[in-house]
Amino acid sequence: MSSKHHIKPRDSAATRMLLIQAVGELMAQQGIAALGVNAVAKQAGVDKVLIYRYFNGLPGLIETYAKEGDFWPTIEEFCGGDMETFLQLPYTERAVQAALNFLRAIRKRPITQEILAWEMVETNELTCELEKVREERSMQLMPLLADPEQLSPHTLATSAIIGAAVNYLCSRSRHIRYFNGIDLHSESGWNQLEETIAHLIRLNAG
Repeated sequence: MSSKHHIKPRDSAATRMLLIQAVGELMAQQGIAALGVNAVAKQAGVDKVLIYRYFNGLPGLIETYAKEGDFWPTIEEFCGGDMETFLQLPYTERAVQAALNFLRAIRKRPITQEILAWEMVETNELTCELEKVREERSMQLMPLLADPEQLSPHTLATSAIIGAAVNYLCSRSRHIRYFNGIDLHSESGWNQLEETIAHLIRLNAG
């Protein structure tokens, strides 16, 4: 029997975390359409009434998962964990490092990869909460990557294209090995992609 069934009712912090984790597990395993109060409570091994007690319902739980459940990289991850050192880099190199850190962060999140794959085929009001967190963090990051007075009109578009490519290739790597001749199951393949991403960003800034 899983240890999660031995959580004492009064241990609210642990129970809360079980529910947050259950959301990610369920979406990764069965897709977004599988989300429901009963399904999440069963996955977590707790009473469904706790979803309302701790999160005021399923939308609140989804929002909390998006913000606290290791679904998406934090600003600190984008910056490599050392904000002071990151901010000392030239703007172009900040953009390069943020993009590479993003790719590495998504590669470390298999549940996120599966959720990204499911989002390509099914969406609902709950996925809006996930999208909201992604957009908020992207917009928080942009001022750290580009001088507002020298911001290229192509910066946001380039960032969107690279972000979309990373999301797609990471999620597809769960199910295919090669994409356009790149081996997604080898570090050499990902190194090749990283080098190209860095080249494209520097080229755009030139």
